[in-house]
Amino acid sequence: MAGSNPNAKLMDLTLKVWRQKDKNSPGQMVTYPVKGISPDMSFLEMMDVLNEDLLRKGEDPIAFDHDCREGICGMCSLYINGRPHGPERGTTTCQLHMRHFKDGDTITVEPWRAAAFPVHKDLVVDRSAFERIQQAGGYISVNTGGVPDANAIPIPKSIADKAFDAATCIGCGACVAACKNASAMLFVSAKVSQLALLPQGKAERKTRVENMVAQMDIEGFGACSNTGACAAECPVGISMENINMLRSEYLYAKATSENI
Repeated sequence: MAGSNPNAKLMDLTLKVWRQKDKNSPGQMVTYPVKGISPDMSFLEMMDVLNEDLLRKGEDPIAFDHDCREGICGMCSLYINGRPHGPERGTTTCQLHMRHFKDGDTITVEPWRAAAFPVHKDLVVDRSAFERIQQAGGYISVNTGGVPDANAIPIPKSIADKAFDAATCIGCGACVAACKNASAMLFVSAKVSQLALLPQGKAERKTRVENMVAQMDIEGFGACSNTGACAAECPVGISMENINMLRSEYLYAKATSENI
């Protein structure tokens, strides 16, 4: 492995992994020994080692989502030892390194647990509910024409910073997995706040929040009870302030809505 420490002590681990053939089949935890793991490996690289071993034995490899492996895309949605993305705060699964575990550890790996995120196979869940919420209103539909100069619409830096912070949401679903109610409020509030804060998003401000919240309810996500578990487990640090803004936006939209 490139960049690994040749003097690092290799680890032997025991993995308890959720295996499920498809969404219609019952699943179960299956135990696998994994040997010779470098502490410099990422968690997904360790899973690759396990899958290579399974393939050599003629067994079905473990299905799990991944793409960029750089903490950007939000695909690596694994529930590790009872926490979304594992034990390190502000870290996606693909950025989690095995040095945070000890030789001889037993690690439990599960998919997101939420009715709105049904399991496709093993550790892969269907997160298309997030996409449908986005399609319900998480966009700006006005024709902007050519690209304007960056400073054509003056925006206070404090507002621009808040909009940028909200826009960093990668849609991984860790907030849903961490919430005892499987609520999607942190995700939806980030997408609503990102656009509601900027001048370009003001035109569809009311319909956006109404439609996105309605779609969130249709998808079967639970209600927010303000425990803060979502923000605590978010790998990019989305703030619960966005949930407060979503509530304000929603109350304003319903109080002045033409759909009432």
